[in-house]
Amino acid sequence: MKKIFLILLTAIAAVSCSDNLEDLNKNTKDPSQVSGESLFTNAQKNLVDQMVTQNVNLNNNKLWAQYLQETTYTDESNYDQVTRSIPDNHWSVMYKDVLKDLNRASEIISETVYTTDELNGRIPNKLAIIEIMNVYAYANLVETYGNIPYSEALDINQLLPKYDDGKEVYLDLISRLTAAVNSLDPSKASFEGNEERLYEGNVANWKKFGNSLKLKMGNMLSDDDPAAAENAIVSAVASGVFTSNDDSATYNYLSADPNTNPVYADLVLSGRSDYVAGKTIVDIMNDRNDPRRAVYFETVDGTNYVGGEIGFAANYATHSHMGDIFYTAQNPGNILDYAEVEFIMAEAAARGFAVPGTAESHYIAGITASFDYWGATGVAGYLAQPEVDYTSAIAASTATDPWKEVIGTQKWVALYNRGFAGWNTLRLLDYPVLSQPVDAQSGFPTRYLYPVLEQTLNGTNYAAAAAAIGGDAAETRLFWDKFYTFDF
Repeated sequence: MKKIFLILLTAIAAVSCSDNLEDLNKNTKDPSQVSGESLFTNAQKNLVDQMVTQNVNLNNNKLWAQYLQETTYTDESNYDQVTRSIPDNHWSVMYKDVLKDLNRASEIISETVYTTDELNGRIPNKLAIIEIMNVYAYANLVETYGNIPYSEALDINQLLPKYDDGKEVYLDLISRLTAAVNSLDPSKASFEGNEERLYEGNVANWKKFGNSLKLKMGNMLSDDDPAAAENAIVSAVASGVFTSNDDSATYNYLSADPNTNPVYADLVLSGRSDYVAGKTIVDIMNDRNDPRRAVYFETVDGTNYVGGEIGFAANYATHSHMGDIFYTAQNPGNILDYAEVEFIMAEAAARGFAVPGTAESHYIAGITASFDYWGATGVAGYLAQPEVDYTSAIAASTATDPWKEVIGTQKWVALYNRGFAGWNTLRLLDYPVLSQPVDAQSGFPTRYLYPVLEQTLNGTNYAAAAAAIGGDAAETRLFWDKFYTFDF
């Protein structure tokens, strides 16, 4: 009996000792599982950073839209997508750092039992907001590449996902977006404060954002599928889109790295002088004596604005630089704004879609919203100029569709500092006419090439996708891009 007791005592001690040793090996300061809210926060920041940055390794669209020109290395201004693997980098950020985190955030939040009924009641709104962010990310991928992995994209058991038809994906995204917006309940809360830095969890604002995104996506279909476009646009407007600059989707950056605006990182923290104003936008704004120049750019001599020739290495000292506001760490990151919404409404009215107001009234509202957003004065005088006055400008235009030139030019100017949006409107409306870069490596890029890694690791599906869209070339027009005026 005594021996049995000693054996049991020894066993208990051994187990106790083992438990103590395991406890010593535990990191009590770190959570055993990341919260869904944290994953969402990370995904949202990565998405906004990628839309906002002008780092040439990640996002070349401010150069392609000819808002900026490079000073030393001009490859990207000349449409080189390959040297810096830009398509691979964008693809990786969107799928790995945005969509995968959003997917996992949704799973964890769905499975979490919170401490109060009120917190549990927030779950549907959180999931709907995540879904809206999913739609934004996937829509960007379709607009950028064409056919993309979608139905099999986030399946960990499917290492070689097929590519889905771009238009079918886009239409499905609009349906998903409609369902997400309709499910939002403004009477209940969602994310709190810093968990979500676009609207700090304000559900009513997210509803407007979702509708405004649907408006934008519907507009992208206008030349390819007018019926689907009008249906999405009319539905979005009826549900409630942005009505002021206060509604715009602007991300609140912080003062310390790595949470500063990426443009500040590119201009200040990099210690480099890589960019000057592009000649195309400076010349157009100079011709119209545009008061926004004082915000967009610095003068070279206290009076004159000078842009760098497109494709040439521009001397930093003798050309205008980006304006002071872009050298501030906390300058908000903008991914969809009220001015763009008004210009889209102007386009819809010009196409004859059943939207309230006229093309001219929305055109004026878009320009006014842009002036107000940037804190520029003198909008009345600007609108009175023959080159800007809607009726006069339409009459003077020699374009096949004069409204595309008039609205397109002003929309493009207003979208300065939003590279993807500026590139989108150029491909959709084909105005203003751009300059041919001095050493262009291709025609005007109407899409990103597919990533090299996809070609090597997912070759069969890549080849099928490339063939389906008409070839994996920079000049291949995507399904929604029906017309093309940049013949170089």
